[in-house]
Formats: sequence, structure tokens, C-alpha cells
Amino acid sequence: MTEIILTQYSGKILGPIAKLIGYIMNGLYMFLNNVFGIQNIALCIILFTFIIYFLMLPLTYKQQKFSRLQQEMSPEINAIREKYKNKKDQVSIQKMNEETQMVYQKYGVSTMGSCVQLLINFPIMLAMYQVIRNIPAYVGSVKEVYTPLVEKIMGVDGYQGIMKSFLKEANVGLVKLNFETAATTANSIIDVLYALPGQGWEILKDSFAGLTDIISSTESAVMHFNDFFGINIANSPMNLIGTGWGNKDFLLVLGAVLIPLASYGSQVLSLKLMPNASNAAGGENDAMARQLKTMNTVMPLFSLFMVFSVPVGLGIYWVAGSVIRCGQQFFLNKYMKNLDLEVIIERNKEKAKKKKEKQGIYENQIANAARMNTRKIAEPVSTAEKEQRIRKTEEYARTARKGSLLEKANMVKDFNERNNK
Repeated sequence: MTEIILTQYSGKILGPIAKLIGYIMNGLYMFLNNVFGIQNIALCIILFTFIIYFLMLPLTYKQQKFSRLQQEMSPEINAIREKYKNKKDQVSIQKMNEETQMVYQKYGVSTMGSCVQLLINFPIMLAMYQVIRNIPAYVGSVKEVYTPLVEKIMGVDGYQGIMKSFLKEANVGLVKLNFETAATTANSIIDVLYALPGQGWEILKDSFAGLTDIISSTESAVMHFNDFFGINIANSPMNLIGTGWGNKDFLLVLGAVLIPLASYGSQVLSLKLMPNASNAAGGENDAMARQLKTMNTVMPLFSLFMVFSVPVGLGIYWVAGSVIRCGQQFFLNKYMKNLDLEVIIERNKEKAKKKKEKQGIYENQIANAARMNTRKIAEPVSTAEKEQRIRKTEEYARTARKGSLLEKANMVKDFNERNNK
């Protein structure tokens, strides 16, 4: 097991995301408790998953529309690739990329269209892991359940040594006990208690014999809000299988095995409901199609083995997400069948045309501004040209109209010249 510390995750990227998820989870827990009297973290995870996928529905729709438009434009993309198939020089590669980009622009499709949802989903999943493995750090109501017991433990003489021995005996894992301050001590003890496997509570009762009653009541409360059909979501399926096998509780073993299997099966079903990725990418022989096919095979297998070693709560998040995606995909597939792609393509072409026109106007404005600025730059003038301009100015001055300011200026000039002589 990895090290557990009861402080909110402090990573620069995932830290703020985990904190936001924690706020939402805490709000959901309080809502369920205050309105329905339900105290259950697993239900909060499922509701949170539903909220996330509901908010990402517009992105999901755009991704599906992107896939359909890719299928429509794939003949043009393939024609461009065929055109430059045997040309490996830099100029040809650049021209192929430019022509390909023009096709994408014509259909109003972004080259990143299929990646946006993954870029959003992946950090949420990683941050969710930080929250689920450390629920008391983010859900204040859960932390309060442990606080009375922790205060009693810290009131026992020599509790530091007892806790260190308890960690080894209970086989909790690499948990960092920090006795620097009262706050860090309380937090680290809560870490230990939250990560306890089923038999750990019995060992805790033996370690602190005088606290049997409060340990039993805390255990009951923890099992209540961490319960998911008899499974403690704070433990990993691997730990639950070991506990169930040792206690001959084969229902627990079965339930622990079903979580990873459900994660694998739901993801496979979700991917099968997705539009045909190979057609969208340009054929089975296309590199992108092969990559997508490999990823669609590897990702469910990754979740199958990963869920065995992480808290059950994260497995619930993956299963809930896959089930919700299956529902969304089912209705999106029906909607996409009746979608008039010709109208969308024409609309996208018009948008691309207007965008190009705006770019052209902007470029003309820059060119005009550059020409206007160059007019202001004085060109070098020869001495002969300067004398010619002076003579023209004097001739113009001699032909000044009577009563004009120029005539008066000439009179002043003549007066000054006569006096200077």
C-alpha cells in the first residue's frame, strides 16, 4: 500500500481539482444526510459521477458529432494521403499538412476534437483517487466520526508506542504516523483508522482494551457510511479477498471480485457503443485506427487490474462512469442517426468562409497600415532637390495674393533685409 497522510493533496495541478471534488463530495454527503438521513460515501460517489458526466454531456455530443463528420470527410483525407503517399520531402509533407488542415476547416472539425474529453476525464480520475483514498480529509462530517475515538486514544499513556505496534500487527501498510503536533498526530491516527481492514478493528480493541465501547461504536458508524452491499469501500478488493478468504466469508470474496469485473465489462460495453473509430480514422490500415483499437483493448484491461489494488470507491466511480456513458451513448446513437449532417457541414463551411474573410480583412488592414507608415518615412533628398524646392517656395511666395498672410510675411522679410544692409 502507498503512504497515507490525512492532509488534502497538495499537487499544483491535481491538488486544486481534488479540493474542488472534496467540496462537492462534502456537499452531497451533507445534502443526503440532512434531507434523507442517508450517510453513505458510495452513494455520494455515484451522484458525483452522474453530475460530472451530465456537465460533460455537451463535450460528449461534440465528440460524437466530430466522429460522424470525420467519417464524412475521410475520403478527402485519404485522397490527400494517397496524393503524397510516396513523397517524403519537407515541402510535400508541409503541403499535405496544409491541405489536410483545409479539409478540417471546411468541415468545421478540430484536430483535437476527440481528445478534449479524455484530457478532462483523466485528471478528474486521478484527483478522485486522492479524495477517495482519503475521504476524512475532504468530508468534514466523516472526519467528525473518528474525532471522539482519536481523542480517547491520545489520552492513553504511551499511545504512540501502542499505535506503532498496532500498525505492524494490523498490517495496515506504510502509514506515516506523525507525532510532531497534536493536530498532525490526530490526523495520522485517523489515516490509520480509515484504512483499517475488517479484522483491524478487533486488533484495535485488543490494543486499547479500555476503549472497547467507543471503538465498537466508531466501527459501526464507519461501516455504515463506507458500506456498499456489505463491502467497505475504503479497502481494496485485494485486501477484501484476503480478509474474506481468511474468515471463510465467500460472499465478501465474490463481491470483491465482482467490482473489477464490473469495471472491465462496463468499459467494454461503453466502447462497443461508441461510433466505429476505424472508419472515422480512415480505415483499418490507418495508424490512428490501430492506436484507437489498441487503446480500446488496453484500457478495460488496465481498469480490471488497477481496481484490484485501489480502494473500492474508485472502482465504483469507474463502474458508475461506464454505466452512465453507456446510457448517454445509447441515446446519442439514436439522435445521431437522425442528424442531418449535410446541414451541419454547410453551416461549418459558412463559418470557415467567414473566418477566412475576417482573416483576409485583418491582413489587408495590416498591409494598409504598413503602407501608411512607410509614407511617413522621409526619403533621402539631394542638395539640388533641396535648392529646387526652395526656389519653388520663393516663387510661390512672390505670387501671394494681396492682403494675405503670405504677402505680409514677405513685406516683413523685405523690411528686415533692407535694415540688415
